[in-house]
Amino acid sequence: MAIIAIHGGAGGDGPWKGLTDLDPQRLECLRNVLQTVGSALESGDINALEASRIAVSMMEDEELYNAGKGSVIAADGSVTMDASIMRGCDGAAGSIVNSRRLKNPINAAEKILQKGWPVMLNSEPADSWAIENGCKEVKNSDLITNLRKAQWQKWKTANARPGSTDEDDNAALDHDLDIEEDKQTGTVGAVVLDNEGRLAAATSTGGMTGKPDGRIGDTPIIGAGTWADQSVAVSCTGVGEAFIRVCAAHEVANRYKNYFPTEKYPLEKAGIDVLELVKPLNGRGGLIAVSRDGELILPFQTTLMYRGYWKSGKIECGIGPDYIEC
Repeated sequence: MAIIAIHGGAGGDGPWKGLTDLDPQRLECLRNVLQTVGSALESGDINALEASRIAVSMMEDEELYNAGKGSVIAADGSVTMDASIMRGCDGAAGSIVNSRRLKNPINAAEKILQKGWPVMLNSEPADSWAIENGCKEVKNSDLITNLRKAQWQKWKTANARPGSTDEDDNAALDHDLDIEEDKQTGTVGAVVLDNEGRLAAATSTGGMTGKPDGRIGDTPIIGAGTWADQSVAVSCTGVGEAFIRVCAAHEVANRYKNYFPTEKYPLEKAGIDVLELVKPLNGRGGLIAVSRDGELILPFQTTLMYRGYWKSGKIECGIGPDYIEC
């Protein structure tokens, strides 16, 4: 059995208002990732770790997601990116923090995993090491799109809180900003089960618009934003500080493995319970997870979560409460 699930971020309050003009492109990316990686995964051409890295790198290349090219812009006007990846069979992991010069941070995280030590590299030394080890270098300015420039300018003009304009698709078209609207979305992630029962998870992000210099969210922290062991793989998205405080990704795995065997939907309950843990900490968001037994969950407590999965050749994608054709 081979399964891959991916997400492109969760956020928003209030009722689902339907697709924006840019959402069809985001959905097409989801479909392409799932078709490409899912088919290779099922055929055995790639394993769980490779599938998770490839899926996330493809989403980093889509400028409408907040990772890689198209990452949101920090307070100082630059882009900094975080990514992590974990292999379930042996707990191997790799993480990169505050990257500024890499086309695909997830590739650097995977190279760190393969090296075996250390687990996490930070800032300029991380970029230099990754480039020396074959990762593609880009100029920081090449990571910034016109949409992200407009979102950053809206944030700066309104003196809004970090993250308030992250997914404002109208930023390039108007100058209105509701600073009370919480739309912190865009982080991308993948969880994978391959034919040999191996699990892996990967997550990548540009953070939040207007974040202060040095800020680190949950994405690069093993156990907070990303986790994989021999039972389950998890990738989270939401307000990173809250997910860090409850070690959200690891907590899903911990609860899942410790439920009574009579529980009908243990993984689903574990995921929902952890989202309830982060809610009081202003940590609304979502997560995706897959178990060794083939259980798959994609819960979120926000208006939307860009998400999709491939299972036995079937692809489903969603943004709002329902799955739609993609």
